[in-house]
Amino acid sequence: MRVLLTGVGTRGDVQPVVALAAEMRRRGHDVKLCVPPNFIDWVSGMGFTATPIGIAMRPPSGAAAAQASIPTPEQIRALVEYLVRDQFDATASAAEGCDVIVAGGAHQYAARSIAERLGIPSRVAVYAPVALPSPDHAPDGEPGGDSEENLRRWQGESRSWNERILERLDDNRKRLGLGPLSDALGHILGENPWLAADRVLAPLPATPGLQVTQTGAWILPDQTPLEPALEAFLAASDPPVYVGFGSMPADQQTGRIVIEAARAAGRRVVLSQGWAELGLGDDAADCIAIGDVNQQALFPRVAAVVHHGGAGTTTTAARAGVPQVIVPMFSDQPYWASRVRALGIGTSVARGALSAESFQAALGNALDRGVAARAAALASTVAVDGTAVAADLIERASA
Repeated sequence: MRVLLTGVGTRGDVQPVVALAAEMRRRGHDVKLCVPPNFIDWVSGMGFTATPIGIAMRPPSGAAAAQASIPTPEQIRALVEYLVRDQFDATASAAEGCDVIVAGGAHQYAARSIAERLGIPSRVAVYAPVALPSPDHAPDGEPGGDSEENLRRWQGESRSWNERILERLDDNRKRLGLGPLSDALGHILGENPWLAADRVLAPLPATPGLQVTQTGAWILPDQTPLEPALEAFLAASDPPVYVGFGSMPADQQTGRIVIEAARAAGRRVVLSQGWAELGLGDDAADCIAIGDVNQQALFPRVAAVVHHGGAGTTTTAARAGVPQVIVPMFSDQPYWASRVRALGIGTSVARGALSAESFQAALGNALDRGVAARAAALASTVAVDGTAVAADLIERASA
């Protein structure tokens, strides 16, 4: 079978698709990938044929960040127009000769249209329940609230999607000889989307009008060893606190607040610099700064994981059985913070309320023995077969 897997966005959007690609290749299938240009070298190094799609989502840092300006509405419209057309062109090119298309993430403008044009099956997978219209939550919000109000907000979200991209979708579908659409978001998700998230961490909500299949999280096994300096730091004393905000545009002040609070609590710190290139601020021996790291190897060796609340990091920390402190910034991150609190495996601090005092209190709560015990107990319930479930579905769809 020839499979096209496409992922757009940051590492958290792309890595699950690569995990599924690895499982499909292991089963003997021919796999192609569409990924943003900054991930081409990474996936090519893993032996995959990859086509660039979209733009590198990495935000500017340092002097470039200071000089960056907020884009105008006209610039945003031009960017969206470019992204939609580019997705159609890149996906169409990569999909030639393929038997099925699977797209990861909710911003997959072209995958289902290209599959329609080729007459092949396709599925779109999202990584968090809040990407699915539901009376159980508002768009990108925390679970709960009034169900009728949530549905009204989803209607507004659908209108917003139409305003942003419906005309652009129709223009590109016309190039393919396809008819116009009436519902951009509904078309992108399709009637049978997948939820690539763990059933315990992210239970499936009510989804009227959709037949959602929950596969479990798509986890890419990582055997990369930790750097010697990090190994020595971990071995030198009690387990430290890990702090990292991944691809989020966290500022230096956020890093300093967290480090100071961890120190005040008597904890050492492993600081993942991330795309924001966070710095330690001093060369004290109780902190170490690191770049990209194998979280699967590191997290079981720390006392707590402080992060932004991405789906992948939340799942990896839960698998490691360690408490979490989430500082959510946008998108689905407030949802994951709410789930960590609801499960009793950690705490969260709203970014706008972040201070040394508020974070120290949150960290203290997360390091409570009861929280640590619940986190350890939950670890064994997190499923690791999500890619296998998805691969089975792909094979059945193309049989």
